[in-house]
Amino acid sequence: MKPIRLVPENTDIDFARLRFFGLLVSAILILGTAVALVWPGLNLGIDFKGGILMEIRAEQPIDVGQLRGNLNGLGLGEVQIQQFGSPNDALVRIGQQTGGDAAQNEAVQQVRAALGDGYEYRRVELVGPRVGGELMRDGIIATALALLAIAAYVAFRFEWQFGVSALLATFHDVFVTLGLFCVLQLEFDLTAVAALLTLAGYSINDTVVVFDRMREQMRKHKSADLKTIINMSVNQTLGRTILTSGTTLLAILPLLMFGGSALANFTIALFWGILVGTFSSVYVAGALLLYLPQIRRGDKEDRPDEEAARA
Repeated sequence: MKPIRLVPENTDIDFARLRFFGLLVSAILILGTAVALVWPGLNLGIDFKGGILMEIRAEQPIDVGQLRGNLNGLGLGEVQIQQFGSPNDALVRIGQQTGGDAAQNEAVQQVRAALGDGYEYRRVELVGPRVGGELMRDGIIATALALLAIAAYVAFRFEWQFGVSALLATFHDVFVTLGLFCVLQLEFDLTAVAALLTLAGYSINDTVVVFDRMREQMRKHKSADLKTIINMSVNQTLGRTILTSGTTLLAILPLLMFGGSALANFTIALFWGILVGTFSSVYVAGALLLYLPQIRRGDKEDRPDEEAARA
């Protein structure tokens, strides 16, 4: 019985020539993200812009719609409620109140009074704008350091050109996913930062597989030009790339459909990021090497094919 193949054997797609298509799509996505960051911009969550976070538990399942109706009448501005864990648990997020800590504490008391004694208040956090700004700064630093560490690892394992290409391709994936948060106005909080870091790790995995095959082909065919090496490598890893991305997307799909609002932002970001990361691994990462200084290939006269023929 023959194995099922998503991609036919011996595919011969000219990815090097198609790089113009890939780079054009990437340029459109990056430009669109840059515009979206200006308008409408990121929809910052309470983690970054400050506010009140309350984790509550009831003895019976919580009716989120009724709870939202009760709290919206308090005049506290933006109020977000989502199920958290079991049906008896919920997270209440309230936007930053004007008037400092006193206004924040007063808003907490108003919520307690509106909800009554039927709830257990498991956690109450007041996040000020200064703390939110520090969290935003730390999130940016963490993402930047992750990208630089990935590039350093690839440059150390391969050649520095591969490291630069990996850095640009991974930045492309993270940046374009950031644009999705702007366009869909998904709440950008610490969970979103975790999604971006997860995506960076996943994205580089596919890219390293392609680069590893390229290095192998460079050793076997030292006289072949870089375009030929790219085409051979991407075609040979295409089935693996599609299978890996496809199975990962299938694993994320149930979370996206049934995970509820608590996981929505995380799973949407990963779903989109895996699609973009697969695209960049095939069309962008290798193509960027064509615009960097030539990779050292060793002595062309010392070719394995000729040595085997002489033996």
